Amino acid sequence: MLKSIIIGSGSYLPKKIVPNSSFEGITFYDENREPITKPTPEIIQKFADITEITERRYVDDPNVMNSDLAAEVGRLAVEDAGIDKEELDYIIVAHNFGDIDANERQVRIMPSISALTKHKMGIKNLQCRPYDMTFGCPGWNEGMILADQLLKARIAKKILVIGSETLSRTVDPYDRNCMIFSDGAAGVVLESREINEEIGVLNHYTRSDNGDEVGYLITDTSLNPDYIGSKANIRMRGRKIYEYALTYVPQVIKKVIDEAGYSITDINKVLIHQANAKMDHAMLQRVFKLYGLGVNSIPEGIAPMTIQKFGNSSVATIPTMYDMMIKGNFLNQSLNSKDLVIFASVGAGMNINAILYRMP
Repeated sequence: MLKSIIIGSGSYLPKKIVPNSSFEGITFYDENREPITKPTPEIIQKFADITEITERRYVDDPNVMNSDLAAEVGRLAVEDAGIDKEELDYIIVAHNFGDIDANERQVRIMPSISALTKHKMGIKNLQCRPYDMTFGCPGWNEGMILADQLLKARIAKKILVIGSETLSRTVDPYDRNCMIFSDGAAGVVLESREINEEIGVLNHYTRSDNGDEVGYLITDTSLNPDYIGSKANIRMRGRKIYEYALTYVPQVIKKVIDEAGYSITDINKVLIHQANAKMDHAMLQRVFKLYGLGVNSIPEGIAPMTIQKFGNSSVATIPTMYDMMIKGNFLNQSLNSKDLVIFASVGAGMNINAILYRMP
């Protein structure tokens, strides 16, 4: 049986650490574009209580672009896989805004990030196809799903799948939600192998609600009418996203597990997109509830969290967790041989996807 197996991984975390206290001098604005009168320290404390974020990582070199981050983790993943970069058949790069100029905050998506990544990695193979995946925060997952399909269709043998973001350059500094987002990149090399064993990508499912939900997470002008920076800032309808995620993400996770013939009690780890700690905890609880199990049934450590220190780097959160765990860089968390792992994400679109993966 042809299986899609991760054979190498890499991740990059910017060195600049931005604590919550860095936002204390800002006057935030509300959705009516009026200054919020509540003291900023109170706003920050409430934000931390809900999201659990205490700090995040930003790229501080204005000359470093998103494609530079992607190329760096591409090199690391290829090196970790022990293959020649010229063997890659595809480079799939998930992102939301392309390369963003640090000063003008101009979004640039031509040439594509995947083409720039291939170029910066120095790959000469003309048959290595660059492919951009713009699918909201679930972009890396969807890149993995596409790669699995290409590998099992025998169209490719080795595919590099990357998630990379410089979201610090896309946020409205006067929007409270700016404190959520961060920068980072991570990726893996997937390879097809003929193996009569239930390992690698076992199942996946994607749900896309593109009706009214398409307006839940968009780009918009600043909440501060006098702001002269970017005109394409992240804007979220937080309550709508929260309700949507809690309703449908648990269903998608259960569907992926059930269709593969397993139960939630068989799962060793759930690597869920680091969007909001309160939301992530609630989604996991709902998954167990769907199986008729209570909160006390949730094994400690089944769903590792990085958002507290790294913030929400969108498409990079899941592969970053994976790489850190596989390399032993994640405190007391690790991934072991034969572990059953869920990768699950939700984001702009609105899109949801989940992957069931068994460690080799």
